[in-house]
Amino acid sequence: MPVRSLLDTLASILFFRKARVTRVLVFHNVINGALAPTTKTRHSINPANRQPNPEVPVATQDDLDQAVTAAQAAFREWRRVPLEERRAALHKYADALEGEKDGFTKLLTQEQGKPLSQAADEINRAVSGIRALSSLELPETVLEDTPERRIVQRFTPLGVAAAIVPWNFPVLLAIGKIVSALITGNSIIVKPSPFTPYCALKLAELAIPFFPKGLFQALSGDDSLGPLITAHPGIHKVSFTRSTATGKRVAAACAESLKHCTLELGGNDAAIVTEDVDVDQVVQKVCMMIKRLYVHEAIYDEFRDKLVSIVKTFPLGEGTKPDVFFGPIQNEMQYNKARDLLASISSEGLTTVLGGSPGDPAGFFIQPTIVDNPPGKARVVIEEPFAPILPLLKWRADDEVLDRANTDPSGLGGSVWCRDPDRAQRLADCLDTGSVWINSHLALAPHVPYGGHKQSGIGVEYGLEGLKAYCASQTVWLFKDA
Repeated sequence: MPVRSLLDTLASILFFRKARVTRVLVFHNVINGALAPTTKTRHSINPANRQPNPEVPVATQDDLDQAVTAAQAAFREWRRVPLEERRAALHKYADALEGEKDGFTKLLTQEQGKPLSQAADEINRAVSGIRALSSLELPETVLEDTPERRIVQRFTPLGVAAAIVPWNFPVLLAIGKIVSALITGNSIIVKPSPFTPYCALKLAELAIPFFPKGLFQALSGDDSLGPLITAHPGIHKVSFTRSTATGKRVAAACAESLKHCTLELGGNDAAIVTEDVDVDQVVQKVCMMIKRLYVHEAIYDEFRDKLVSIVKTFPLGEGTKPDVFFGPIQNEMQYNKARDLLASISSEGLTTVLGGSPGDPAGFFIQPTIVDNPPGKARVVIEEPFAPILPLLKWRADDEVLDRANTDPSGLGGSVWCRDPDRAQRLADCLDTGSVWINSHLALAPHVPYGGHKQSGIGVEYGLEGLKAYCASQTVWLFKDA
């Protein structure tokens, strides 16, 4: 089936904009271009008030089988669609998502808990990400071209891809996987987290007019759905973002049928702040996404006190309220883990200079907490919190702090904050992480690969290398005198 004509696409856009999919808060799986109800449903919880969100489907093995069959048929046609037509369809989809950004922003805050400003940023980044990522092109490489023969390396689509998406960035991370699969000629089935299924289902619903049936599908389910996906023989690629422990199980399951898999797993990001920085500037830029903050002893006290003063001004509360910076923890399981980590601060005799307790009991709130120079073996240092709990650690020598930063078994990202560019580069060169930022942290772009080292994952998303992960390398030998 070719991509719909431009007139058909424009008519579909007008229809869907009138329908406003995010204003109709009824949620279905999307299978073979249609909304597919299920006999069993479930719901997640609004983390800000612990109230139930709407019902969502619980997909079965039969639902998955239907989706895979439809995806296989769509793939056979879509792989033959010229790249420019694939790109045009994705850009029209980006336009539609941009038209629905207000509804998606509100829905994202309702299901995930993040403040509306941060939810809006995620939707905007998803829209720009569709356009930027789909504008990339995998080149063919001529390895040899002689009078006798021509040898070319190219990249061909794998087939049916599955995207297993976490709850922390449920729109942005889904979009990265979706676009990478579709622009390279694959079909895709999206499985959102059971904690945040709502936006993903609406993303697939919004996509119905723009792509052939079965090309972009979404299945909501419980914890049993992921293993069904990784075991399914009709799925050729799994892209998984979540914890290291679960990622290991995904890798083992994919190995049974030699599925390709990309794993973006847990991280315990370290930031190293040297003594030559402008403290007033850096404390404004250091974010709570950092998990371990190493500050040189010469500026430690000043840095700590100014950081505490700034974080105190960031409001905690329900994401729909104006000016809120810290929303709730997304789900009760992670909230209880954060509370247990807070309890360890007291039981291990550590000192907090800010916070140290849960927040409003009406939701899954944790007060922003800064721990003052805990030992390296403290739980608050070695465990990734997924909560606003930050250990501030003192260091003296460059080699010492590098050893401490690299001790963690994960290696997703790390940063160096330093005025001296040569010293900053030397420190950055020695961090065992997939991404290293100098005088920034967690800067991301669609054309730049992102992935982890050590137990933070295998492979990358985004950029040309991310697109290649949805492809097989194929070498074409052409002998000219046949």
